[in-house]
Amino acid sequence: MATTVPIESIVNKIVFIRDEKVMLDRDLAELYGVETGALNRAVKRNTERFPEDFMFQVTDEEAEVLRCQTGISKPGRGGRRYLPYVFTEQGVAMLSSVLNSKRAIDVNIAIMRAFVQLRKMIASHDELARKLTELEQHLESHDEQIQAIFDAIRQLMTPPAKPRKKIGFIVKEKKAAYGKRTKGSRRKK
Repeated sequence: MATTVPIESIVNKIVFIRDEKVMLDRDLAELYGVETGALNRAVKRNTERFPEDFMFQVTDEEAEVLRCQTGISKPGRGGRRYLPYVFTEQGVAMLSSVLNSKRAIDVNIAIMRAFVQLRKMIASHDELARKLTELEQHLESHDEQIQAIFDAIRQLMTPPAKPRKKIGFIVKEKKAAYGKRTKGSRRKK
């Protein structure tokens, strides 16, 4: 079955708050084709279905971070008058029981697939990070070995040091050779 919303656009609406992957109430309302207030009213009529780990209202600090990330409007400037609610993956799944329409079912399926895709991406990033760490450790030992090879090559490339010529007068020992006679020596016949 073809979904009405591409999964990539849903993945872009998933944000991290309190180390949780969540979606804003206004983004969910847009996907479901309802007003944000209508979505929140439906949730408030069924509060027993939405415990704190399924849905929560963000704090002022979290709202400020969201304002920078997603562009939510400031209170008193024609926008929201209350802090937004966010829904975890389980909360989004529970929304399908609250919103009963064909579009809600299709969108909910697409959102669940987006969360699964995001989980796979995070897992692949963790695997990639682990492999990168292994490679760095492997290369560190190679770096030491390669450095030793370079040092050996440099030693082979440097010419041997030439002995320095001595400066000054060098005295050679007198030798009785060359047919010269010295005192007290006889010539052998």
